[in-house]
Amino acid sequence: MAHDHGDRTLALREALTLAAQRVADYRAALPESRVAPLATRAELRAALDSPFPQESAPLERVIDELVAAATPGLVASAGPRYFGFVVGGSLDAALVADVLTSGWDQNAFNEALSPAAIAFEDVAGRWLKEALGLPPAASVGFVTGAQGANTVGLAAARWWVLQQAGWDVGREGLFGAPRVRVLVGRERHATIDRALRLLGIGERAIEEVPALQNGAMDTAALARGLAHGAGTPTIVCAQAGNVNTGACDDLRAAADAARAANAWLHVDGAFGLWAAASPRARRLVEGIERADSWACDGHKWLNVPYDAGYAFCAHPDVHATAMAYSASYLTGQVTGRAFGGGDFVAESSRRARGFATWAALRSLGRTGVAQLVDRSCELARRLADGVRAIDGVEVVNDVVLNQVLVRVGDDITTDAVQRQLTEEGTVWLGATTWRGERLLRISISNWSTTARDVDQCVEAIARAVASCA
Repeated sequence: MAHDHGDRTLALREALTLAAQRVADYRAALPESRVAPLATRAELRAALDSPFPQESAPLERVIDELVAAATPGLVASAGPRYFGFVVGGSLDAALVADVLTSGWDQNAFNEALSPAAIAFEDVAGRWLKEALGLPPAASVGFVTGAQGANTVGLAAARWWVLQQAGWDVGREGLFGAPRVRVLVGRERHATIDRALRLLGIGERAIEEVPALQNGAMDTAALARGLAHGAGTPTIVCAQAGNVNTGACDDLRAAADAARAANAWLHVDGAFGLWAAASPRARRLVEGIERADSWACDGHKWLNVPYDAGYAFCAHPDVHATAMAYSASYLTGQVTGRAFGGGDFVAESSRRARGFATWAALRSLGRTGVAQLVDRSCELARRLADGVRAIDGVEVVNDVVLNQVLVRVGDDITTDAVQRQLTEEGTVWLGATTWRGERLLRISISNWSTTARDVDQCVEAIARAVASCA
């Protein structure tokens, strides 16, 4: 149906103004909001599930229905008392930049499609490398998260190790290719395994390296394992930030072992890579600059809105060879072009993620990023001290970053306590299975979390433990 342009513009302006007010009200209420949702997926679907409308609807009605239907199912994961899944919130500057990103609606594939999108990725990427202590010449792909970043990093690794063995995987594929070994820590994140499946390397290529008591890879065992397979194309996957304990692999030792074996070293640093941005915590990731590729999230500790992740590679030519493509219709793609944007990721039609990342880094500055990491770690230690004072509760891990593992009894009691916490709604935190034991897993990653929020979490755990005793 045709609409008068002036009327449509006015309606859009009013709707956007109202939406901004609703977002501001929602965020203003987060510090005191119930964290868990009020409705289940099935309940929401039942309320929402109607026949596909025959007629169009005015913008105001669409937005009203959207907000009314979604609100009961929203999780206050952007708020200060959400302690699950290593989830950050969103900094105000990054949120506003992300709203502008949606309005601008840029395709960040190449310069011809959006010079601004690519330029902001260029500069934000440089700032990220400076914050994380990565090589200045490293390439950066702006991806959706750690899964995308791990997949991109391992795609580059696959190309390089097979090229070293005289095999062009891009042209020949994997049929008939030399076998690739992938040495990984026993307590790696599952995105590594999925990336290997997606890349056709397969889980059978995995050789597990034992973990130390804190969950970090045993790098002495890594060196022994590498020595046994000399001459075989080899990838090593290290970790910065164990998803349960926060422990970081000895990256200096891992780099030494990988170099001696002519292996590619990839670091999954979804959240732990941010330790490098803090002078206090950087010791945990010493040697990080010696890796070949790195994966990192922006929607965790940097507190950029979903979705935001970064794939770094110390060898831009390898990165681009593994990921880039060209076609006759791609205006601006010519021999000798400057790589960037879609050349370093798996997507062609892609959101302009550089705007929000740039805004987050610009608002924080180098000092602010470090303080954000340090404050989260300090609050994690405060929480650990608090729960230790509860009868029958133990902290299982050495709290080196922002992760706290808590034992509250047997497996049944742990799950009961987690359910009780969710039902009460003061905080949200999850349970995990670590070394065969069910434990509460608490992650502090949000920029707005305060000591009061942490103390409320301790009090909520104490109430839940008492009610489940």
